[in-house]
Amino acid sequence: MLKFRLASMQDIPSMSSIRLSVTENALSNPGRITRQMYEEYLELLGRGWVCELDGKVVGFSYAEKADSSIWALFVAPQHEGKGIGKGLLNLAVEWLFDHGANEVKLSTAANTRADHFYAAQGWLRLGMKNDIDVGYSLKRPDYPVV
Repeated sequence: MLKFRLASMQDIPSMSSIRLSVTENALSNPGRITRQMYEEYLELLGRGWVCELDGKVVGFSYAEKADSSIWALFVAPQHEGKGIGKGLLNLAVEWLFDHGANEVKLSTAANTRADHFYAAQGWLRLGMKNDIDVGYSLKRPDYPVV
């Protein structure tokens, strides 16, 4: 059974392992994402969540408050297609909207499964940010007054 919860310092080794295991959006320089960055996004710069399956972390997401963006969303390759990414994305987006964001942004490598995933979740594809990454945006839904 999947369990979603806030990430903690103890989850950082698992999150780092997942980040380094992905085949798409792989880091060209694994040292670029440091433990300090994981720590700062847990509370100082935003918030992080993990998904556990049978007590093992199998995915994580991070929301950055200052620019209302998704800093990270990764699922262990052997656990893709189980709804983990969608659940983690929803937690991050809801947190940003609850903290005043009117729009959430992110970027991912173009023409990847992640690119198609965000489009399928209803995000607006903004176009290329550089030679590799495409931007996405999701606006806060308007709630009609009843």
